[in-house]
Amino acid sequence: METLNLPAIRTLRPAWNKGRIVGQKRPLKPKHVWATRVRLELAENHRDLALFNMAIDSKLRGCDLVRMQVVDVVAPGQIKERASVLQSKTQKTVRFEISEGARASVAN
Repeated sequence: METLNLPAIRTLRPAWNKGRIVGQKRPLKPKHVWATRVRLELAENHRDLALFNMAIDSKLRGCDLVRMQVVDVVAPGQIKERASVLQSKTQKTVRFEISEGARASVAN
């Protein structure tokens, strides 16, 4: 018995990024930063507020921020004013100052 070789049927679908803006995103405006902080404070979401404040202060990538440990920002008994973190992509140490608001949110 003969088998027929049928042509492959492919449906044409639009590209996933058609009509979307791709590439680097614009930085957050100060009013958006403050709005996010206020919403996190009102929701009493202390962990996310601390992460958000540390992200704004340090300008680290998300993977480096999540990998940061308590030891990196807390000295015995108090929160450090400056911290240093090793970036995973570039393997360079980044030093940054922790603002007063970020220290308060980390303390909570």
